[in-house]
Amino acid sequence: MKYIKSLFLFFIISGILGLGALFGLYFYIKPDLPSVTVLKDVRLQTPMRIYTNDGKLISQYGVKRRIPVKLEDVPQKLIDAVLATEDSRFYEHYGIDPIGVARAALNLVLTGEKQQGASTLTMQLARGFFLSRDKTFMRKIKEIFIAIHMEQVLSKNEILELYLNKIELGHRAFGFGAAAQVYYGKSLKELTLAQIATIAGLPQAPSVLNPISRPERAVERRRIVLLRMLDEGFITKAEFETASHAPVTAVKHGAEIAFDAPYLADYIYHEMVDLYGKEEAETGGYQVYATATSQIQQAAQNAVIQNLHDYDERHGYRGPVTWLWNAPLPEDDADPLARNEAKVPVVDKKKSEWTLDDIKAALDEVPHFHPLVPAVVTQVDEQSVQVLDLNGVEHTLLWEGLDWARPYITDSRQGDEPKVAADILAEGAVIYIRKKDEQWRLSQIPSVSGALIALNPKNGAVEAVVGGYSFYQSQFNRATQAKRQVGSNIKPFIYSAALENGYTLASIINDAPINQWNAATGVAWRPQNSPPEYDGPIRMRVALGKSKNVVSVRLLRGVGLQKAREHLAKFGFDLNEIPNDETVALGSGAHTPLEVARAMSVIANGGYLITPYFVDRVLNEHGETLWKSNPTWACNPCSDDDGNVIEQQDNVEDLMEAQLNAAGGLANKIPDNGDKVSAKRSAPQVISSQNAFLVADMMRTGVRANGSWSKKTYWMGTGWRARNILQRDDLAGKTGTTNDARDTWFSGFHRNIVATAWVGFDDMNRNLGRATRNQNLINRNPEKFNWFGNAMIGGEDGAKAAEPAWIRFMQKVLDGVPEQPMPIPDGIVRVRIDRTTGRLTRRTDHTTLFEYFKQGTQPKVFVLDDDVVDPAQSEENATPETEEIF
Repeated sequence: MKYIKSLFLFFIISGILGLGALFGLYFYIKPDLPSVTVLKDVRLQTPMRIYTNDGKLISQYGVKRRIPVKLEDVPQKLIDAVLATEDSRFYEHYGIDPIGVARAALNLVLTGEKQQGASTLTMQLARGFFLSRDKTFMRKIKEIFIAIHMEQVLSKNEILELYLNKIELGHRAFGFGAAAQVYYGKSLKELTLAQIATIAGLPQAPSVLNPISRPERAVERRRIVLLRMLDEGFITKAEFETASHAPVTAVKHGAEIAFDAPYLADYIYHEMVDLYGKEEAETGGYQVYATATSQIQQAAQNAVIQNLHDYDERHGYRGPVTWLWNAPLPEDDADPLARNEAKVPVVDKKKSEWTLDDIKAALDEVPHFHPLVPAVVTQVDEQSVQVLDLNGVEHTLLWEGLDWARPYITDSRQGDEPKVAADILAEGAVIYIRKKDEQWRLSQIPSVSGALIALNPKNGAVEAVVGGYSFYQSQFNRATQAKRQVGSNIKPFIYSAALENGYTLASIINDAPINQWNAATGVAWRPQNSPPEYDGPIRMRVALGKSKNVVSVRLLRGVGLQKAREHLAKFGFDLNEIPNDETVALGSGAHTPLEVARAMSVIANGGYLITPYFVDRVLNEHGETLWKSNPTWACNPCSDDDGNVIEQQDNVEDLMEAQLNAAGGLANKIPDNGDKVSAKRSAPQVISSQNAFLVADMMRTGVRANGSWSKKTYWMGTGWRARNILQRDDLAGKTGTTNDARDTWFSGFHRNIVATAWVGFDDMNRNLGRATRNQNLINRNPEKFNWFGNAMIGGEDGAKAAEPAWIRFMQKVLDGVPEQPMPIPDGIVRVRIDRTTGRLTRRTDHTTLFEYFKQGTQPKVFVLDDDVVDPAQSEENATPETEEIF
């Protein structure tokens, strides 16, 4: 009894001393313990995800892959697997598991090693948020105290939800939602029991047990997880047997990209980084929705890619990428490595030495990006070719996919068209193929570059942006970054300035050569039309439609250089970037396609300078709206969604200054403290609605044929292909070509969408050249071969090189959309005038036409009968004499 009493006293004293030591230890390390109350409002590091406006994921940015999930959305089998494996008494303890601690302590005494950590799920979470993975007693003690505190602050379900989203699971996957995507490309609810058990076993050692790097270890761990679930009664014996014998199906998956639009995603990503900083942007869980929809963006991407291939094919084939066998001798092919941009080394082995796996591995080394697929020629028939692609799939290239491939000599010279497939390819050649209209065809990486951007002219929302052939080939966004000479794309704005300064659509300007002597330089400036054809006195509408260079110069002189420059600046062009000489009338200024499209929007929307923007809304990781775009609109006054007129409160001059200085970024549009978006705001009106309408109507005749062939009043706008192919009368546009065709443009619009296309070489010293006849292609469409595609001939210009991309884009965007003529604003009148003089006429025959005028500017004088010229009766006009100005 005496010994029992002593032993009891010993335990009492030991307990008191233990508690005292525990309290002393707690107060000793308390200053180093973090506050766990932050977990009530914790923000898990979640990557930024960028979507199209219709909700398709286009990119994800951030080192850590995390897909936050709510506890109620987690399958019960996964919860069972995690608890059975990591902490089966989770809902019974208060942060530490005494049984687990005793087991770990016993193991330490018996082995002398810290093999078991006795960490509860709460302790693991405490370590993940606040501590390191170092196996030290002090770290473990801190872990215990933090876990106890966490259990006081958070509910069990809150702790479990945090754990399921926080834990590291290998391959940069954090949380089980991300692990399901990374390993299986599925959501949690789509996982099988075997897959659930596999990822539930990862927290112990994600780098060692993951099913991609160590599948055999993953199977062993999966079996342990399933045994624990069986022991706890969470699964049946049959379920255990099925899942434990299931094959390993894990394959590393990237982000679940639903739609690839890298130029769009990259622009938005940099806007978010500029606004929030790189770390916050990539870890804040932002869900960013673009203004562009997937359908319109896809149309733009397809249009640019096909147009660049068309240009490239009509200029000839530059040869195979490399050779796997049958490589030509040096005397047959002086430099086979320089024949294509890929510059892949020649591997010349005998055909019999190549296995299928060897071929696939060699082809995989060839640079490739959509829509190009590397392939090797395995058989050459008379007018077809058999190829094997990098996936080991065989394809047949028919003659229709080969006959374009005459030899490329220079940008302006091509060889003879091929007659048989052997004129083009030989066995062993590594080539690119691509699919078009369900048929595979020979292809190559286009050497030329292009861009297209489309805006909603009513509010500046970017509907599509394509910065080049492939973002994976070049990340330079030519739509937003490349400042290139705009050529004749500047003319609509010069003509707008002329309308503001006394000219009308019926004004007569002399289309005759100019020869201006510059005494200071001793050089004569001789601007010429392209082609160098001159019509003499010509109405302003016709001059713009035919893109007459000398008329543009004469109008500039009539307006005055400084007044014209100031007028151009109204369209959003930086005044400092507008040339301060007469070459501005011919488009010597350099601007981005985005700047040109914005300027064209002013003409399309009735005179309002909208600000382009790429982001429609930003949500947090829980789907709550943080920010919604609040653009300015082309209206004054504006009406709300119910049709109620909104009084314009902004000072128009201040608003215009803000618009002119706007970069289109997010930073200048974020409301303070998440304020709700206000009612529609009016954009500054920089030209009158009458001016905008008249310019737009001139541009409408620039994309079609006009007049009568039989009456000799027929003429074609430089953009005639748009009307001929699209068969619509509600379009307007303008071609643009610079000296030597180094830059080619087409900008045009429907009342609801504006688009600008550009084509040129990144090397600004290289011109686009010309294409000679390829009879193989012409024979397919003898009457319309020069309308569209890879068979067009002649010198490259805006109409041939850039306009087809615009047409292809509009074909898709306007498919099924009924025609919507441009509305005629108040203050516009329509009167009958004489075709030749632009004066009023009482005739009603083919020598007359109806023309629009701003009210008060219509002609007051009638044409005299002696001045009427009947084109049907007249001889061809002689070439006007050169006007010399000294």
